[in-house]
Amino acid sequence: MLRNEKHYSFFYRNGLSIVFLFFATLFLVSQSVTGYIEYLKFLEEYSQREISFISYLRTGHFLESTFENWESEFFQMALFVLLTVFLRQKGSSESKQLSGSEPVDREPKAHANAPWPVKRGGFVLALYKHSLSLSLLLLFAVSFILHWYGSNLDFNYKQELEGKPTEGMATYLGNSRLWFESFQNWQSEFLSVFALIVLSIYLREFKSPQSKPVDAPHSETGE
Repeated sequence: MLRNEKHYSFFYRNGLSIVFLFFATLFLVSQSVTGYIEYLKFLEEYSQREISFISYLRTGHFLESTFENWESEFFQMALFVLLTVFLRQKGSSESKQLSGSEPVDREPKAHANAPWPVKRGGFVLALYKHSLSLSLLLLFAVSFILHWYGSNLDFNYKQELEGKPTEGMATYLGNSRLWFESFQNWQSEFLSVFALIVLSIYLREFKSPQSKPVDAPHSETGE
């Protein structure tokens, strides 16, 4: 008999999300501290006064470096969710089967334990059916705007220090610097997803749901 879920500890039931949130917070704090140190060196080079750590968190240097990475993460996750609806990869645990229907393909039914939007139906259900990809795309859009704003802020500050003309947000959208910052992250994110898709065909990780069973043939598609 399976152990009742309520007897498991909070950490056991939520360990995966807690650990990833911990690492995200740890590395964000580490980025902030090391970024602050680097920014102070930059200010010293231009004979500018030091600023506080809190003030640094409002600079374009911090905003640009943070949100250009968030942007790429949410972009690749959103596209991965959407493209796996239509595209297949033979032998990959990240792909649906090449033929036949799967549980995710069935139309939702308003049973007793179904989420509230399923029971409500109509437009709410239509939105809920795509809520994962929509949420990721929204997070991507917000991150891109904040990256755009931070990068423009940082660019203009350096321009002012060097006595060069600044650019407004609209003009800066055509600046190669903004897109260089984005593309250098986008390419790495899509390369990592490609590696996961292809490597999961031939390689295994015992007991991981992201891997096929160790004895599964390479040609077997799906988790």
